[in-house]
Amino acid sequence: KQMAISSVFARVFEIGPVFRAKNSHPRRHLCEFTGLDLEMSIEDHYEETLEVIHGVFKHIFEGLETRWGNELSVIREQYPSERVTFTDEPCILHWPEAQEILTEKGFDMGDGLGDLTGAMELALGEAVKQKYGTDFFMLDKYPSSIRPFYTMPDPDDPQFSNSYDIFLRGQEICSGAQRCHDPDLVVEILEEKGIEAGDGLKAYMESFRHGVSPHAGAGFGMERVVFYYLGLDNVRKASMFPRDPNRCTP
Repeated sequence: KQMAISSVFARVFEIGPVFRAKNSHPRRHLCEFTGLDLEMSIEDHYEETLEVIHGVFKHIFEGLETRWGNELSVIREQYPSERVTFTDEPCILHWPEAQEILTEKGFDMGDGLGDLTGAMELALGEAVKQKYGTDFFMLDKYPSSIRPFYTMPDPDDPQFSNSYDIFLRGQEICSGAQRCHDPDLVVEILEEKGIEAGDGLKAYMESFRHGVSPHAGAGFGMERVVFYYLGLDNVRKASMFPRDPNRCTP
């Protein structure tokens, strides 16, 4: 998708299978899921991408309630859930605010550079719902150390990054970021993370050397969105043929 942005496209999207090779069994993880990905060039700030994502999902969720209300009511008889609430504009929390909220809720946040646990996400979602009245929000400025090498560092403090996760009902449904479009900076970050660039990344980085717009993107797991939207008790119920470490067929 990034290489497509470096060619002639200002915005691209992809819908396709994603494979997760991890021996993980929690109720929100699958080994294969349908990815809903987007990438777009930006003019001034990665929040332009968050505005697009907010508008798309607001449209989707409102459309589900108006067009498929009868079907949703049948599901809600067995799995009770309320309509997803939205703010008119994107609700964007910054990492320091999230740290402050979670500290007040009794979590030990250490040096503030670790990733959030599932319990932290749920507590944060509850606090955001109380404070801002929304089930759908974004959290940005994650520490650079816990994000992929292609994430753009925060120009004001490289310890943090221009990255974000998106949450629905207090649980993460998406990761994204402004991408690092400077190939020399990509090499520098790879070295910092102890990753060998190798031939596998050569074409990727070379595509940026011919010029590319600043860009940002995100990737959603469709089954996880359905899982949280409908208030199901396991993501496997959002997939016709769920794949996990113990099931490959049918």
